[in-house]
Amino acid sequence: MLIKDEIVEKDGLIHAAKSLCVAARTAPKAKGKDLLVTAVATENDKQRLQQQMRRIGERDGVPFFLRDAANLDHAPVVVLLGTRKQPLNIPACGFCGFADCDTMTAAGGTCSFNAGDLGIAVGSAAALAADQRIDNRIMYTAGKAAIELGMLGEDVKIAYGIPLAAKGKNPFFDRG
Repeated sequence: MLIKDEIVEKDGLIHAAKSLCVAARTAPKAKGKDLLVTAVATENDKQRLQQQMRRIGERDGVPFFLRDAANLDHAPVVVLLGTRKQPLNIPACGFCGFADCDTMTAAGGTCSFNAGDLGIAVGSAAALAADQRIDNRIMYTAGKAAIELGMLGEDVKIAYGIPLAAKGKNPFFDRG
C-alpha cells in the first residue's frame, strides 16, 4: 500500500490535533479546577465554523473575520479550546475587578483565572504544534464563531481556535 501526500498529511494533522487537546488538558489550572473543553473540527464542522466566521464579519463589519475564515480553507483541521465560566473563589483576589466572586457573578463578570487558565492551555497546545513543525495560528475569530454556534456547549463563553496545516509555507502568516 502506498499512502501519498494529502492523505498522510491530513491523517497526521488529525493525530496532532488530538495531541494538542491532550497538551491543553494537562496544562496547569488554578486550584486544580479543570474547566477546559476541547474539540477538533474537520470537514462539515469546519465549514460551519467558517460560515459563522463570515456571518460575524459581515454582521459586525469586521473584515478580519472574513480573512480568517478564508485562511481556514488551508486547514483541514481546527482545534477548539474553551473554558466554562466559573468563579474559583480565591480569597482576597479581586483580579476580575470586583470585590469578590459573589459580586462578580451578580454583575455577569468572568473570573480572571478562567481566562488565564485557557491562555496557558492554548499556549501549551500551540507550542506542541510548533514542536511538531505544524503550521498553526491562534484565532480568537474561530473561537467566537464556535461559541456562537454552541460547538463547545452552552456553558463555554471564552474560546480560541487553532487551525492546523501542512504546507510549504505557513498560510496563516503574511496574510494581508
